[in-house]
Amino acid sequence: MTAVQTSAEQSGVTTGQDQYPAGAQVLVRDEEWLVRSSMPTEDDGTRIEVVGVSEFVRDQEAVFFSGLDRIELLDPRETALVMDDSPNYRRSRLFLEAVLRRTALPQSERRLALADSFLMDPLPYQRRPAELALSGANLRPRLLIADVVGLGKTLEIGLTLAELIRRGRGERILVVTPQHVLEQFQHELWTRFAIPLVRLDSVGIERIQREIPAGRNPFTSFKRVIVSIDTLKNTDQYQHHLEQIRWDAVVIDESHNLINRGSLRNQLARTLAPRTDALILASATPHNGDAKSFAELIGLLDPVAIRDPESYRAADIEHLFIRRTKISPEVREQMKGQWADRGPSHSVHCPATPAEEKIFEELAAVWLPGEGGTSVSSVPLFPYTLLKSFLSSHAALRATVSARIKTLEKKDDPQGTAAELAALHRLSELAADLTEADSAKFAALVRQLREEIGVGPGSDERVVVFSERVQTLEWLAEVLPAALGFKGRGARDCVRIMHGGLSDEQQMACVEEFGLADTPVRVLVTGDVASEGVNLHRQCHQLVHYDVPWSLIRIEQRNGRIDRYGQARPPEFRALILTSEVEGAKDDTVVAERLLEREDQAHRSLGTAEAVTGLYRAEAEEKSLIQDLLRGRTVDESLDARRPGADGEDAGLDDFLADFFGPVGEEAPPADPTERTGSTPLSDTDSSGGRDAASPVLPRLFDSTAYFLDDALREVYPDARERLELDRDQQSGLLSFRPPTELVHRLKALPSDYLREQRLRERMLVTFNRRLAEHSLQRARESSTSSWPEISLLTDLHPVVEWLTDKVLVGMGRQEAPMITANVAEPIYLVQGVYSNKLGRPTVVKWMAVTWRKASREGLVDDDMVSLLRRCGVGPTMANKRRYRDPAPLREALPDVLDTAEAFLNTHRDAWDEPLREPIEQYKRRLGTWRQPTLAGERTKERLADLADSLLTTGRPLLRVLAVLVPDPDRGDGDEGPPLVSLTAPAASPSRF
Repeated sequence: MTAVQTSAEQSGVTTGQDQYPAGAQVLVRDEEWLVRSSMPTEDDGTRIEVVGVSEFVRDQEAVFFSGLDRIELLDPRETALVMDDSPNYRRSRLFLEAVLRRTALPQSERRLALADSFLMDPLPYQRRPAELALSGANLRPRLLIADVVGLGKTLEIGLTLAELIRRGRGERILVVTPQHVLEQFQHELWTRFAIPLVRLDSVGIERIQREIPAGRNPFTSFKRVIVSIDTLKNTDQYQHHLEQIRWDAVVIDESHNLINRGSLRNQLARTLAPRTDALILASATPHNGDAKSFAELIGLLDPVAIRDPESYRAADIEHLFIRRTKISPEVREQMKGQWADRGPSHSVHCPATPAEEKIFEELAAVWLPGEGGTSVSSVPLFPYTLLKSFLSSHAALRATVSARIKTLEKKDDPQGTAAELAALHRLSELAADLTEADSAKFAALVRQLREEIGVGPGSDERVVVFSERVQTLEWLAEVLPAALGFKGRGARDCVRIMHGGLSDEQQMACVEEFGLADTPVRVLVTGDVASEGVNLHRQCHQLVHYDVPWSLIRIEQRNGRIDRYGQARPPEFRALILTSEVEGAKDDTVVAERLLEREDQAHRSLGTAEAVTGLYRAEAEEKSLIQDLLRGRTVDESLDARRPGADGEDAGLDDFLADFFGPVGEEAPPADPTERTGSTPLSDTDSSGGRDAASPVLPRLFDSTAYFLDDALREVYPDARERLELDRDQQSGLLSFRPPTELVHRLKALPSDYLREQRLRERMLVTFNRRLAEHSLQRARESSTSSWPEISLLTDLHPVVEWLTDKVLVGMGRQEAPMITANVAEPIYLVQGVYSNKLGRPTVVKWMAVTWRKASREGLVDDDMVSLLRRCGVGPTMANKRRYRDPAPLREALPDVLDTAEAFLNTHRDAWDEPLREPIEQYKRRLGTWRQPTLAGERTKERLADLADSLLTTGRPLLRVLAVLVPDPDRGDGDEGPPLVSLTAPAASPSRF
């Protein structure tokens, strides 16, 4: 048996060890295809996604299974050596670069490869989650990103996904978010990272159901999907579909909603977690104060990370968890000048009107009497529900009173409820005729908006107004426009309303319209549905709490909508505080104003307010506070009280939580930023796209993606100006062209409204100029028609770059390798060697230069192919004399060359494997000490043990001949010129590539 796999050995087998690396060409059904990705299956061999190469199937996408089709991976010994007659050997250089780009980074490469190429600021703290995910500290890329509100978790997720895609571990992506942030998340991932996600909101699902056959799994139709968690959790049909799909990466935003065991959200998470390789959970409030609940959340990432769910420390899961606040040292230093400091929360006192004082009197006398008094209500918490409704608005009070009357009238005990019913009817009468003229808070709101903030006709100022009550929101939306001076048919357009009762499309439309500078909306009145995950800071730095939630967490979440990364102006907060002269009245100074002060203190001293009470949930904070008020405690006494569980058997809980919500993940970053990413950032003014030019993580022949794309266009479309109607602005770096049919086909993965609004099927505007792309994005936000930018930033992941890369690859004939006349003393073969694991993912990738000396039977290897090519003068200025050479002698040496390459790989395999093997062995040792009393637990243990074994390198390397460098026949030994390159010895030690 030779040292190289034969075509029969490399194709058609159905074991999990099939190797079909991305970029390789295969024969299936007598047609040639380019491999995009591969993944083993349980029953059908290896699943490979391909794109057509040969004429009949060119640019068609397909999926094949090695257990069902004969998939022939071409024998490298049968490589045909051909001459390249293109100028400066452009075709050969493009082909080599395309292979480098299409080959997934090996599992052993821990450094970030693409961090400097996206539309995001070079902030090391935002790279930390991706670095942790790839560090090898965890068996798989799984982590909880728990940064507090506003630090940029979406950007951190996008960068992590981009790095996974470059490693061939992000082909199939599922993102699950709350429904009101679907479009926002989709927008960020495309505009910043060129990662397209198909949005499956209610409209998207209807469209898909029309396009695919009945009963077809919709998740097989799209590789990268974003969907609402409410859509998935409430549909048994999708539960079934999800159970049939394996994902490369799953992202679940606002993951604190997954904690409650038995809930539909929890069941969804349990369905997805074992069916994905990478799992990214994100939440600014991931802990509910209960050790077991938090352990369950961490268990989704790694079931064996925590042995005892009632007793563990932050150090036990530091490889799975990262959390920073705005005052964390690395964040504070890196954000100087990029995020305006927030201003204080101003309390706007609103003395109650006479009509409101009558209600205060009734509440104080009947519902919330002072010490020694008895409330008319038999439900201890209900009087505070009444109070909070009244402190919101007379409209909210009427709704609460009406609902309670209906409830009591349905009861069978009229005598027991008579007194309460009578009191409710008195309140109803007092509130019946109240209007905005009777509302002190409404009058104060109008004054603040018009006089202090400047909202009104002809003004560009925008404000978000929060209220807990839908009735208050609806009332404000109705009466505010006229009060602010807006008149005419378009008066109502100045105010938008958003609450949980709206559909996902309506909620997304509210957020988008508020974020576009050129729309007429000036005030967004919203409930706390907008307090999680929604960006409201693009055109707004003013926020008003019309009523104040009785929770520090909820106040902080609200404030975080405008106090977040990217805010250019100091955020300003106001709270309307209704005051009363009635003795014993519990007005807003009793609770709301004090909570505002405590939230502000906690934010400035701790960076977050959520650990103050030790309850970690807004609902729990409010309930605990009301119970303490019923016991006669003040707000400060309630906030400072030790929570139940701080004594006795759970005495360590306080310290435990301090570990998690203290300085988690705050170790200082390296002083030299290139140590983090292995790249040297270039100036943002560089329009060549060369930010990745100096990166040693990615072996490159071209100095930048821009140079590669430029040469690829010349090679693939020499008549691009006519055929593609290509127009290039040399000064700005803008490219404008009409996409050909095969590219239009690929664009179907882009957001549908983006395709439609920007008419991308007719003309595309792209650039490598980051400033131009950023300006286009900003201009889109100032538009009244679309938030999608007309110009997109070209990155390595952009469909245009991927399309041209594939066009270059298929431009070389079937199993052909070019001969390149270079500055070499003897023929040097360029060979790719790839080791893989059982999952088909590359563990080691080597780019080798190999010489075989027949006379001495000696084979020599240099495993830094890119460096050697530069020494040999292979570049854009090299001359192509078009002197054809007989390839026969060169082909005769191929078997020996490939034997030499494989022998070299085998020699160094153990050294290259060591960084992979040690963390896997550590995990297996930890797994061995994990005891589970249930059968399901033992099955999980067996599954994880098999998974750990599957990550190790297995089998023999896949070899591929890429090109041959041949000596210049016109150059004699005594001719002047640079010294001829010759390999002298096998590489002494393995290089990074």
